[in-house]
Amino acid sequence: MEAVTRNFFLCLSKNNWLNQVARKRGSGIVTGKIIAGIDFPNSVQIIRELNRKGLSTTVDHLGEFVHSKETAIERTKEAIETVETIAREKLDSHISVKMTSLGLDIDRDLVVRNMTSILDTAEKHGVMVTIDMEDEPRCEQTLELFKQLRESYSCVSTVLQAYLYRTEQDLKKLSVLKPFLRLVKGAYKEPATVAYPDKKDVDDNYKKLIRQSLEYGLYTAVATHDDEMINYTKALAEKLKIPNDQFEFQMLYGMRSKTQLELVEQGYKMRVYVPYGRDWYGYFMRRLAERPANISFAFKGLVKK
Repeated sequence: MEAVTRNFFLCLSKNNWLNQVARKRGSGIVTGKIIAGIDFPNSVQIIRELNRKGLSTTVDHLGEFVHSKETAIERTKEAIETVETIAREKLDSHISVKMTSLGLDIDRDLVVRNMTSILDTAEKHGVMVTIDMEDEPRCEQTLELFKQLRESYSCVSTVLQAYLYRTEQDLKKLSVLKPFLRLVKGAYKEPATVAYPDKKDVDDNYKKLIRQSLEYGLYTAVATHDDEMINYTKALAEKLKIPNDQFEFQMLYGMRSKTQLELVEQGYKMRVYVPYGRDWYGYFMRRLAERPANISFAFKGLVKK
C-alpha cells in the first residue's frame, strides 16, 4: 500500500494540467501552511518569526526543469536578490537552488555562469547556497558542478540521497572537499536499477550515511521527519562524542512544528526548509509521496488555524 501511495502522488506531481490549475488558483490555500508566500518579499515576515523562535531556515524558490534561457537568467537574478535581502534584513537563512531552474537542461556553461553570479553575491554576504539534488539522471552532472564550484567558493553546499545505490561512494569522494552536506532519503520516482526499492534498505543506508558523514568530520544536515532517524543521530553523536555544532536537523515548513521547537530547546540546531513561489504543486505532491504520514501532517496543517 505504501508503494502504491508513493507512486500515486509521484504521478500526480508530474501532471502539468494540475500544476497549472494549482498555480493559478491554489497559492492562497497553502500560503502560510506549506509555503511562506508567492515571492520572497512576502515570505520575509514568516522567516523572521521562525528565527525569533530559534529556528534557522533555508529558502527555496519553487520551480524546476526550466527550458528557456531567459527564464533561467530571471531565476538567477531572483536568487541574487534573495541573497541580498537575507543579508539586508539580517535573516538567519541559507538559500537552496535547483540546477534545472538555472539552465542545467539547456547548456552547462549557462548554469555555471548563473551559479557563479549567485555565489559571488553569496560569498560577499556570507550566505550559504545549497545545490538541491534532483532526479537520478541529473545526479552526476549536479555533483560535478558542485565539485567545480567548491574549488572557488566556500559558501556552496549540496545534497545526497540515501535511496540511491551510488550515494555511499559519492559521499566518500566528496569528503575530501569537507563540504556542508544535507542528507535526505530522496523524493523522486527511480527505477530499482539505481535506487533501493524497499523502505528498510533506504533507512539502513540513511543511517550508514549519517554515520560516515559525521566520522569524516563533515558538517552534516540530517533532513528528516522520521523520529527513528532523529533519535539515531542523537545517540550516535553522543556515542562518537560529536559536538552539536557539527550537525543539524532539517524539516519542512508546516510539518512537525512542535518537534522542531523541541529540538531547539534540547540544544540542537534546527533548520526549516521554507519554500515560496507559485509552483508549489509538484513540491507538495513529492512530500506526500515520501512518507504516508506526511499526508495526515499536510492536510491537518491545511485546515488547522
